[in-house]
Amino acid sequence: MKLIGIEEHFLTSAVANAWNAIGLEMSDPSVGYHQGVVGRRLADLAGERLALMDESGLDIQVLSLTTPALHDLGRESVELAQRTNDAVAEAVARHPTRFQAMATLPVSIPDEAALELDRCISTLGFKGTMLCGRVGARHLDDLAFAPILDCAAMLGVPVLLHPRTPPMAVRDAYYSGFSPLVDAGFATVGLGWHYDAGIQFLRLVLAGTFDRLPGLQVILGHWGELVLFYAERLAVMDRVSGLSHPIAHYLRHNLYVTASGMFLPHYLKRAVAIVGTDRLLFSTDYPYQYRPGEDARRFLSECGLDDSGKAAFAHGNWLRLTASCLQ
Repeated sequence: MKLIGIEEHFLTSAVANAWNAIGLEMSDPSVGYHQGVVGRRLADLAGERLALMDESGLDIQVLSLTTPALHDLGRESVELAQRTNDAVAEAVARHPTRFQAMATLPVSIPDEAALELDRCISTLGFKGTMLCGRVGARHLDDLAFAPILDCAAMLGVPVLLHPRTPPMAVRDAYYSGFSPLVDAGFATVGLGWHYDAGIQFLRLVLAGTFDRLPGLQVILGHWGELVLFYAERLAVMDRVSGLSHPIAHYLRHNLYVTASGMFLPHYLKRAVAIVGTDRLLFSTDYPYQYRPGEDARRFLSECGLDDSGKAAFAHGNWLRLTASCLQ
């Protein structure tokens, strides 16, 4: 059974240098995670990556630039996004049966970002884009970013909404008071990342984004970035939201969720209960969650879904979601 991982990351030296040039590691501790073995694996788009895909049982990786992508860069991100996408397109061309790609966008320049998304889908054959939530103090529901979301909806491609580090004021208020390492972990991979991504999605819902763009499809990793586990409480806001539908509608019609290497059958069961088997996507969150021993394929075989559900989870839902991409 073909196994497609749709949240598999890379990092180029040019992007890393751009982060270093603005001292991003001083404000975003996640930049420090991209070093050592993880850094080497992020940079590699050939030998070791393919070997570890084989070892874990993954047939295809859908490549996306790791967090925080280009969200903290300004005008220089336009040309950097183009170079990044061209480099990934070359990797896909070298290994067309093993790689697909998500567009990297100059998100702080929304009109240019929409143009680059169109180029990536229509010319380079990419499958969607990955965004990392906030840009400065602005959330993705800010009307300034409408050109990007409008373009994704028009092209019929999904937006993978990836976690990023909460702003400093939030970290100081809620994720501090321990050692620097504990503070950083608490604010990022431990919890803060996932609240931040889930809130970005809910802001899109509450802002009426999906009423305006009913065909727009968003992907949340890590089994829905906590959103699915509070679906019952979120429904309380139906009384005051003024939306065209209950919040449960948007979870069923505008959201896909993926595993991000959290291979936990009880999380999968919860996702099925909220979004259904036709909105499950597979991913390993390479290289962060890489584990040896055909871990990915073993989880698929033991996840508890029937054969048709396993096929949908493994590849069928992704192929259907991206079948309408303009090529």
